[in-house]
Amino acid sequence: MLPKWLRHGTLDQALHNDVMTESLRRAETSSAENIDALISEARGKHANPVFISAEQTERVFDWGAAIDCMEATYAGELDDALSPPRVVARGNDVWFRALAAVSPNRHLMGAKLFGLGRGRSVTYLVALFDQETGELRVLVDAKYLTAVRTAAASAVAVKYLVQPEADLVATILGSGTEGQTHARALATACRISRANVYSPTVANRETFAKSFTEETGVPCLAISDPAEGVRHSDLVVAAARSFDETPILLGAWLQPGTTVVSIGSTLPEQREIDPDCVAFASVIVADMPEEVSDQTGDMLNASEAGVKFENKLISLSDLVRGTELGRRSDDDIVMYKSVGAAVQDIAIAELCYLNALESGDYAEMPFELSLKS
Repeated sequence: MLPKWLRHGTLDQALHNDVMTESLRRAETSSAENIDALISEARGKHANPVFISAEQTERVFDWGAAIDCMEATYAGELDDALSPPRVVARGNDVWFRALAAVSPNRHLMGAKLFGLGRGRSVTYLVALFDQETGELRVLVDAKYLTAVRTAAASAVAVKYLVQPEADLVATILGSGTEGQTHARALATACRISRANVYSPTVANRETFAKSFTEETGVPCLAISDPAEGVRHSDLVVAAARSFDETPILLGAWLQPGTTVVSIGSTLPEQREIDPDCVAFASVIVADMPEEVSDQTGDMLNASEAGVKFENKLISLSDLVRGTELGRRSDDDIVMYKSVGAAVQDIAIAELCYLNALESGDYAEMPFELSLKS
């Protein structure tokens, strides 16, 4: 018998009648007037830009709203003109990245800037500008935002890749910020019945498991053997890298039907999964397919190992919009591979800005930028 998502007349019906959630329909139709009102009020009230700290961002952030926002963003028309590839400058043992996007909802536009210094630390900044006037509206400390936007996009991908209405066993490889945010996003978007977490540091994985269970009510076990956890999971999230860039997830551990999320390899020198993970996947969904294919160590290494993946690489936008199919059978191993996209940063920064305007949780900057007309 065909799986549920194939028992329909068209691919569009399969995805949009059975997988697209009521929350997406609400996100597409219910908030436009409220957003317009908030933006109009901000134009009249704030001559100066406002600043939202990482702590304020965390206070105004909501997982359900963020996942709805991300899903609605990818359901719209996206192309390289709205969200072009990132720019990476390198030299002197440092790198600097810039990601720019125009929000498809026609309100704000902007960029995220961040760089790795020789001290191996990073600062993240998002600047949002008014599409109507061209004025700078807000600066956001994007440390927290970067982690949650990645997890929100992953949650959207997983909703479209897992078996519908399934109770999932999830294993998280990594107990740091990315692992924590992914666990919470996936618990919001999917039916997680049980979770495992692996970290080589015992105290870290035990703290993660205890905190996750207390916050979500989902039983979470701190495990010492990642291979064993992966073998008994429906959903696996690779959200860490080893110090020597040895892959933390091996394809030999994956069982038929597994959904994999891999978010830790974003540069050529970085490794998170081995070539077998790429080879065994029947479809690989990417937020930025060309960057995933050409600029990530995992995929470059797979290519060097002779793994052909170009014909099974699709965009997250096409998956959500229904122009490409993700899972085709119950036994498919499917993967979401992320490098991050500017439109993700801008969408979630805009959401947090609007929430901050409503709550008053922001600081007005003590300067006004000159406007050229």
